[in-house]
Amino acid sequence: MAVPSPIRWERVRARAFFETMNAAAHKHLSKNDPVMRRLIREHGRCALVPETRRSPFQSLVQAVAHQQLNGTAANTILIRFKKLFPGRKFPRPEDLTNVTDEQIRACGFSFAKIKAIRDIAEKTLSGVVPSSRQIGKLSDDEIIARLMAVRGVGRWTVEMLLIFQLGRENVLPAGDFGVRNGFRLAYKKREMPTPKALLKFGKRWHPHTTTAAWFLWRAADAAKDAKKKK
Repeated sequence: MAVPSPIRWERVRARAFFETMNAAAHKHLSKNDPVMRRLIREHGRCALVPETRRSPFQSLVQAVAHQQLNGTAANTILIRFKKLFPGRKFPRPEDLTNVTDEQIRACGFSFAKIKAIRDIAEKTLSGVVPSSRQIGKLSDDEIIARLMAVRGVGRWTVEMLLIFQLGRENVLPAGDFGVRNGFRLAYKKREMPTPKALLKFGKRWHPHTTTAAWFLWRAADAAKDAKKKK
């Protein structure tokens, strides 16, 4: 029988860890919020397993690509971008010195996003953006403070990194449209909640607000799918 590679074992361990974490989150959310209990019943167990092998540099560049775009458009741009660096799954910060702004622009990035990407690269090389090993030792607040010093990186971008790369379990991106809309739909509200109101309501979800956010995204997606079928 073939022996799984170290990378394969790492992924298996990561999945097992997050499945255990999600089970605790489901129990807590179901106990403290009947609407969350219903969402868990409707959508099944949280399937969030972060890309822990992705570097902070890659996560930030990908998050910038997704800003104000739908997922399909952003992923198309990223595919073109990665093709500028043959032989690499994703470029390193220093690789950006080998391409021009015009080449990056041809991939679909705006000039504002190009400036942001170059600043991410420069601040990664200077140590402002921590390495994969360093970032795991920092608290959520420390990561937010450091990364928001980077051009084009706001709180939402850092929250996506905390959730989808680091797997931090108590992150509620209250400014995210999908989360807010999912809350409006799931809780049958007439209007979208303000970020401040959502953070206040979300205190009942602590310390598992990341899982709660995942279910709010699912609620928003389900409503969108239902609308398409009509």
